[in-house]
Amino acid sequence: MAELPKAYEPGAVEDKWYPRWLEEGRFTADPSSGKPPYSIVIPPPNVTGVLTMGHVLNNTIQDILARRARMGGAEVLWLPGTDHAGIATQTVVERQLRKEEKKTRHDLGREDFLKRVWAWKEKHGGIIIQQLKKLGCSCDWTRERFTMDEGYSRAVLQTFVDLHAKGLIYRGKRMVNWCPVSLTALSDEEVIPKPQKGYLYHFKVEVIEAPGTFLEIATTRPETIMGDTAVAVNPRDPRYRKFIGKHARRPLPTENQAALPIIGDEAVDFEFGTGVLKVTPAHDQADHEIGLRHNLPAIDIMNPNGTMNELAGEDFQGLDRFEARVEAVDKLKELGLLVKEEPYENNVGFSERADVPVEPRLSEQWFLRYPKTAEARAAVREHLIRFFPDRWEKVYDHWLENIRDWCISRQLWWGHRIPVWYIDPDDPAKGMKVQAESPGPGWTQDPDVLDTWFSSWLWPFATMDDATLARFYPTSALVTGPDIIFFWVARMIMAGLEYRGEIPFRHVYFTGIIRDKLGRKMSKSLGNSPDPLELIAKYGADGLRFGLMRIAPQGQDIRFDEQQIVEGRNFCNKLWNACRFRLMQGPIDPSADPGAHALSPFARDILAKLDATIASIDGAFAQYRFNDIAQALYDFVWGEFCDRFIEAAKADFSGEDAARRAGTLASIDHVLSRVLRLLHPVAPFITEELWHSLGFGGDTIQLADWPSPDGRWNDGDAAARAAAAYDSAARARNLRAEFNIPSAKRLRWVLRPKAAWVAPETHVLRALLNASDIETLAPRARAPKGTPSCLTEIGEFFLPLEGVIDIEAETQRLSKELLKARADLDKIRAKLANPSFVEKVPADVLEEHRDRERRAVETARHIEDRIASLR
Repeated sequence: MAELPKAYEPGAVEDKWYPRWLEEGRFTADPSSGKPPYSIVIPPPNVTGVLTMGHVLNNTIQDILARRARMGGAEVLWLPGTDHAGIATQTVVERQLRKEEKKTRHDLGREDFLKRVWAWKEKHGGIIIQQLKKLGCSCDWTRERFTMDEGYSRAVLQTFVDLHAKGLIYRGKRMVNWCPVSLTALSDEEVIPKPQKGYLYHFKVEVIEAPGTFLEIATTRPETIMGDTAVAVNPRDPRYRKFIGKHARRPLPTENQAALPIIGDEAVDFEFGTGVLKVTPAHDQADHEIGLRHNLPAIDIMNPNGTMNELAGEDFQGLDRFEARVEAVDKLKELGLLVKEEPYENNVGFSERADVPVEPRLSEQWFLRYPKTAEARAAVREHLIRFFPDRWEKVYDHWLENIRDWCISRQLWWGHRIPVWYIDPDDPAKGMKVQAESPGPGWTQDPDVLDTWFSSWLWPFATMDDATLARFYPTSALVTGPDIIFFWVARMIMAGLEYRGEIPFRHVYFTGIIRDKLGRKMSKSLGNSPDPLELIAKYGADGLRFGLMRIAPQGQDIRFDEQQIVEGRNFCNKLWNACRFRLMQGPIDPSADPGAHALSPFARDILAKLDATIASIDGAFAQYRFNDIAQALYDFVWGEFCDRFIEAAKADFSGEDAARRAGTLASIDHVLSRVLRLLHPVAPFITEELWHSLGFGGDTIQLADWPSPDGRWNDGDAAARAAAAYDSAARARNLRAEFNIPSAKRLRWVLRPKAAWVAPETHVLRALLNASDIETLAPRARAPKGTPSCLTEIGEFFLPLEGVIDIEAETQRLSKELLKARADLDKIRAKLANPSFVEKVPADVLEEHRDRERRAVETARHIEDRIASLR
């Protein structure tokens, strides 16, 4: 045992213990261990990343699960790593290259550019790992993985080769989501729909075979008119079916006003716009499908960067797509063909990474037909894999039911290069091989790389060697955000079933999104995202972890308030001070057994409440209710143990009953030993420090047994007596507060007890009330006049005020309060007596005024009683 400093200094404790844990190999998993396995793979943060509040939430939860499993006797593997983050990392390095050297990646060439990316990764890529250590994460850092590691990369490429051989990967020219900033294709899941306010532009086209006859078209994208190759109507629409087979004149570009066929297609919506559709097969998915059905040409009028090319015409070539929109509207006005512009709101797909509208684009890409989709649906439906909260099961199932092939190629340089080789890249028919290694001279590799998610869907098993797989796979739990349920969770399930023949994890816990107090998502641009490292510096890692867990209900978004982190720090300080108080009473018994002592009702009560808290926490763990875990600890430690039992125990420590003192000490030691273990997964640093300082064990608390309910303390009489004493003392304290008497002032009280057990416990009541003395009044005896009182469960408390306050001055003060209270009551009653008010106001307003009347009556009566007690 060591003497505790007066104040808890989290920084010093964190710097002391984390390096020691690493030196002692406390987080290193042993595949040869005979313990039951428990494993988690970390959702790999981007190698470009720095710690955010989302990372704090996710990784704190994982650490809680890992630490509790160790204490439960499991051999734990929490496998860490980072993701190469293709688009994000390449963007960072390209930006740096432009800023510092005024060069592009093309100036360097692919090989030299990739050297730059690797150099950047080695210099900056480990930042978030160090930050996770600062948070206290107990990952097995000896197994840290990176998705571009040699072994992992080999697994990714071999997966491509295998799926291609199975006919599940193919190449084709398809309409894809194109990011004009990142200059790459995106999967459907990487496109975020956002509501946008724009315009619906109505313009007219002339029917060539009927001069002077015009068809009106409504579009949100007039900048694509130059790529139109048909006009479509629904053949069942009586307004327009007579025009099918005729032609309409395309107005733009003005130097090439082509004759477009008017076609009939069932896909045209009667209700949208005018019922006449411009068909642009190269720039819209639905139009592309119409074009395929009608064998229409596809005219691509845009460059990859979103500017207009020469096919758009000389008035538009070189303009940005949104500049071209303005120009197209102006041209239609000049031609007298613009009918109207009306405000219109619709959902527009944005690139998740670049946050710009994506462009539908015809492009030659590689696609994957997902394997094991039926089995993946069944795994969740049949609860082989359980989701917490379970509402995400329906979302998952719906996506799999409507799944589309995955575009897996990206037009980047950083990433896993597609293992396809050509004799002539422009003509694959001349020779193509799909293999990880080069076939030899004369072969050129496909320039594209694989989608980053194509590597991370292998994460649960490709990160493990054979011995580790045999011991720790399938993993026990996955903690992630619901925003990547399709990107990652569903794909990992399919990959696990395809390549391991079993599910990759048994439980999936979906966290909520951390928002600010106004409900907005946190972002750098809004300036509402606190720096977790600054919070750790101010409040300690444990304060941050505990405070955040208390406001993180299962699967719901979190309204972040720094005050909650302040409360997390205050909770740690409260526990620290309770432990200091215990050390002041003498040596601690690490194996204390309260059952070997005669116990007060207060001791038996706190032991029973400890049992109930353990059971509650175990139940919350089973359902992944982390805020319930933190709240149960807060309520027990702060409310029951510190504010109630420790205060009651002070009476035993100052008394002369040695047997009772021994029982109380044993109870405190028993409780602290278990509280520290219960709290350890949430607050690892302070609990390790206190575990050693109090002498509970020579080894780390991480390997101490997880507590279980004792079951010996269910004593209804003790619980009832303790509750009555605590609640009665609280009412008595309220009585003194009504007369504005400082809580630190020691007072004399008089008590007329209701039951015989109360008198022997007056020394405890004296401690709870900070009383100088408590006199016991006989049942029929009268209290001195002018003595306010309060009825409680254990009897009537009297507070003699003679010599404590100026009774006359207090009477005058209360008389003024009474006058004001009566005036307020008269105003309310006057309103309620007014028929026009009662008849006209809404029912809820009327009921509110009646509630105010009831409260005002109670207030006035209460003041009257206080005045009467002084007289």
